[in-house]
Amino acid sequence: MKALSEKQINEKLNEFEGWDYHEGALHTIFEFEDFKEAFSAMTRIAFEAEKMQHHPEWSNVYNSLEIYLSTHDADGVTEKDFELAKIIDDLIG
Repeated sequence: MKALSEKQINEKLNEFEGWDYHEGALHTIFEFEDFKEAFSAMTRIAFEAEKMQHHPEWSNVYNSLEIYLSTHDADGVTEKDFELAKIIDDLIG
């Protein structure tokens, strides 16, 4: 899989609300009602990420979930990252 250019990434980001290009990855932060809701979202995302064999870098503190998506094998952001971002939006939205 080939890494997208910064221009391609920024154009595709127009289709995504709440995501940006930061430190070489797609990036977003979600806020939930409480820890249980955040952890539930992480669990749903984990099942989908495992199906894709594409795993996010993420961190969770109480009700906040921060996610970075990049494709390490391609050393950048690829279509696969946008596919996972869409799945995440659909699961959480």
